[in-house]
Amino acid sequence: MAEIDEIAFLDATAQAELVRNKDITPMELVEAAIEIIERLNPSLNAVITPMYDLAREKAFAPIPEGPFAGVPFLMKDIGAYYAGVRMALGTALLRGFVPDHDSELTVRYKKAGLITLGKTNTPEFGLLPTTEPAAFGPTRNPWDTERITGGSSGGSSAAVASGMVPMAHANDGGGSIRIPASCCGVFGLKPTRARNPLGPDFGDLLSGLVCEHAVTRSVRDSAALLDATAGPDIGDPYWAPPLRRPFLEEVGAAPGRLRIAYSADFPSGPKPHEDCMTALKEAGALCESLGHVVEETAPSMTRDSAEGTGAFAAVWAAGCASTIDTIAAIGGITPTEQMFEPLTFALYQQGREVRASQYLHAVMTFQRLTREIARFFVDYDVLLTPVLSEPPVPLGTFDAPKDDPMKAWERIAAFAPYTALFNATGQPAMSVPLFWNKEGLPIGSHFVGRFGDEATLFRLAAQLEEARPWASRRPRVSA
Repeated sequence: MAEIDEIAFLDATAQAELVRNKDITPMELVEAAIEIIERLNPSLNAVITPMYDLAREKAFAPIPEGPFAGVPFLMKDIGAYYAGVRMALGTALLRGFVPDHDSELTVRYKKAGLITLGKTNTPEFGLLPTTEPAAFGPTRNPWDTERITGGSSGGSSAAVASGMVPMAHANDGGGSIRIPASCCGVFGLKPTRARNPLGPDFGDLLSGLVCEHAVTRSVRDSAALLDATAGPDIGDPYWAPPLRRPFLEEVGAAPGRLRIAYSADFPSGPKPHEDCMTALKEAGALCESLGHVVEETAPSMTRDSAEGTGAFAAVWAAGCASTIDTIAAIGGITPTEQMFEPLTFALYQQGREVRASQYLHAVMTFQRLTREIARFFVDYDVLLTPVLSEPPVPLGTFDAPKDDPMKAWERIAAFAPYTALFNATGQPAMSVPLFWNKEGLPIGSHFVGRFGDEATLFRLAAQLEEARPWASRRPRVSA
């Protein structure tokens, strides 16, 4: 058992090296990961759709000679399709939905040699920064099982943090990679818009808010996985700027003397929790100790974020309405309140009221904000903020009262005010696990880069990982 658990906390790069060196077989890695999932999942509820038999078939057959050949992996139950495996999107309405084809991202995961063991839990339609769907039950934080994991990639983040797998698929439309990475103490990078493909089913999602990638144990895993998946698909409407060199080559490369702005003041609302402020100040001090220039300032438009917040809310609600109306049309059903969670149905109703002119105005607002913030990044290489305004909160904090479900949305906006702006602007951003509070809860640090410049973030993240390593930390529920 000790040997299995020791291997479980190696990163994916190290596990792949064991396979290449024939120190372990893919089947042994798969069986070890299955054993750990079966042992921990009753406490965490991170994996909702096991794929064990399919994984064993893949491990037994010839595996593509990719960078992660034979490494166990999990896929989030929203986003990329996996042919023949249920995708429920966190809702009871889709318990029987089984895609008949792979998404291009899934094809690239398979070519990289990853072996998928199952699908991870999500909130209904990925709408919330907590993973507590009524259809599948809450995912619990491995650091404190009475706390949230964040969302919407909460199942994936809990799985990586606990040692089920070294990395897992995730996606981000308003913070859904970075928020759970912060809550669970793992590394989570949201790439530049269109860095990874969404095809063949989508050109973009929510006018470019949504990006695909992963949560990982190490910085090098995130970089190497993005190397394996990045690049346009046939017919994509647009794509991210081309790379100068592989992302993996940025890990360990000298970042130079970066100009880093930091701020916690730009969202409207209450001041962040003192633990989040401490994490921010410690991250800034660490960067300064590494030779970077750190200055307290922020883009001017972030100090009055009402217009951007309103634009995001309009697109988010319209996206919810579009998703449900599409499902209803395909299934020949009429959406009713009883079919969905209270907040989901409230957002659906709100989204159906968004006029076409309002939606286009929201998109134009996103584009104007993108240009304004690009000017800020002429003078600064990186912006540092909190990921969240509070440490991981108790389960149930965002439960929506049936008589006024939008009260939950107001609570959510106060909890997660920092991340969504950078979905609107398309910039790469990452949560780096540099701080744990006195209760032993992780609090991530949020670093944002220039559009198309994941390279600087990877260089900085690797430097921070070396200066304040997190790999040895173990949550209370872990392998």
